[in-house]
Amino acid sequence: MRDEYLKEAQKIITDPNALINVVSRRSKQLKFGNKPLVESLEKLEPEDIALREIIEGKISYQEWVEDSSES
Repeated sequence: MRDEYLKEAQKIITDPNALINVVSRRSKQLKFGNKPLVESLEKLEPEDIALREIIEGKISYQEWVEDSSES
């Protein structure tokens, strides 16, 4: 994983656990044949492509919020 991509992605998804989960899920999708949402002139690893997609706003995430009124 490239440090510069990681630092930029951390500015967008500040929670490290959420960032790891998003990158992990997206890199698995890429490994199984999904097409990248960003173009690159260089050969990138799936994890780097996932980070670039986050940086460029191509993928996002939504935090899970439990509804405490359903107890």
